[in-house]
Amino acid sequence: MSFSTKLHENAKYSGSKIAYYFKDQSSTYAELNQAITQFASGLEKLGIKKGDHIALLLDNSPQFVISLHGAFRLGATVIPINPIYTANEIGYILNNGDVKAVVALKSLIPLLEQKQTLLSKVEHYVYVETEQKTENLESLSIYSKLKSFTNLMASGNLNFQEPEIHGEDVAVILYTSGTTGKPKGAMLTHKNLYSNAMDVSHDLKMTSDDRIITVLPMFHAFCLTDCLNAPIVCGATILIVPKFSPKEIFRLGKKYKPTIFFGVPTMYSFLYQFSEGNPEHLEALRFCFSGGASLPVSLLRNFEDKFNVVILEGYGLSETSPTTTFNPLDRERKPGSIGTSIIHVENKVVNELGEEVPVGEVGELIVRGPNVMKGYYKMPEETKRAIKDGWLYTGDLATMDEDGYFYIVDRKKDLIIVGGYNVYPREVEEALYHHPDIVEAAVFGIPDSDRSEAVVAYVVTKNPFITEEQLHAYCKEHLAKYKLPSVIEMIEELPKSGTGKILRRVLKEQQVEKMRGAMLIG
Repeated sequence: MSFSTKLHENAKYSGSKIAYYFKDQSSTYAELNQAITQFASGLEKLGIKKGDHIALLLDNSPQFVISLHGAFRLGATVIPINPIYTANEIGYILNNGDVKAVVALKSLIPLLEQKQTLLSKVEHYVYVETEQKTENLESLSIYSKLKSFTNLMASGNLNFQEPEIHGEDVAVILYTSGTTGKPKGAMLTHKNLYSNAMDVSHDLKMTSDDRIITVLPMFHAFCLTDCLNAPIVCGATILIVPKFSPKEIFRLGKKYKPTIFFGVPTMYSFLYQFSEGNPEHLEALRFCFSGGASLPVSLLRNFEDKFNVVILEGYGLSETSPTTTFNPLDRERKPGSIGTSIIHVENKVVNELGEEVPVGEVGELIVRGPNVMKGYYKMPEETKRAIKDGWLYTGDLATMDEDGYFYIVDRKKDLIIVGGYNVYPREVEEALYHHPDIVEAAVFGIPDSDRSEAVVAYVVTKNPFITEEQLHAYCKEHLAKYKLPSVIEMIEELPKSGTGKILRRVLKEQQVEKMRGAMLIG
């Protein structure tokens, strides 16, 4: 079975069912399936064939869905890219990913023009109209390579002959954020993606009656599988949201009665704090799902109490398509846990020798299953380091309890060593989140000549009168001495990635620069 076959089945047996709503306009599965075929045919007429790479620089939209599955139907490999990346970041991925065609927002075409001399492999730029005004494209040097999405669709036909797609064919290359060095492209096969979508929909008991809010960015693995492909394989309805807005989420809740919401911790924080949010508008939700980063337990409990809906935490990463665990619907939900292994996927916690550690001990989380990537694109050595004997080493420190529930302690690289003691940033962040005035917190370590490293905390508060001294005093009451932040910085907003994940790395760089400046002045 493949996504293309499944979409054909949906169109044949439930063609009148609504596949998605977007800005209050709807499309049935029959209409979606036809559009996917037209797009695949249009790509083929441009000269794109099975095995070629195409990049998507799009926001959440029907065009993303059509482009993604149209490319799958053709057998092309898709490289989704965050459309807010800089020209340098986009240029690197397009070049490293050997991209032959780009489907992008029209407003991004001038940005791509900046890198055109380095992108000799890109033969076609397909642009999607946007509300944002753009300069006259006729003046661009890449004008001869441009084609509108509308015209591409019009050029396609429904007599398209699909090539044979194999499970081990690469469907998507997802480039990691590249916190160290250049981004790496995780190669996910059709088997990887389809199996994970099926397993997620199975364990979350998704049906064709579900309506899923799809507000996480489609270019990210979390949304790609859980909010897009999993609903498609069970014929559910997707509520496509271009950009996260608490007001819009509650509007959709009132109008369409969504049954599932997938989000990251920052989204739950904003929804909880939204003064106009009416709990009755979310009453149709069967459950919420949180991933992408650790959800503070205090926020989880506050949100659940206010909206009377359970939040299931889960875990995944790009290299695993992405989902590997979540709290099960039919068994105990343990706050703070990422849950148990999903069907067909194994997780375990090991020491430096790859040996499984006893229950409750900290080690590295490793994963094995049909969802584990084929490898990193053009990086065989990195692939060997990441995958050993079929197990993917995640780089995350975790524990497992006697019931098989896993708990993420922290990223292995984020561990702080203070005077020989291990300090896990999440533990300090949890303590800070329990303070009634703290909205967000991020903790990391910086070099310290006396203790190897020192703990630094950045916080966002809703009390303009609170002082650093008061926060230091609060920490002394709730944390062991070696875990105490040496520095607490209060800022208006924490930097976040396109998926809403707090960027500790950016804050750490800012703090180190601040220290250097202070030393120079001194």
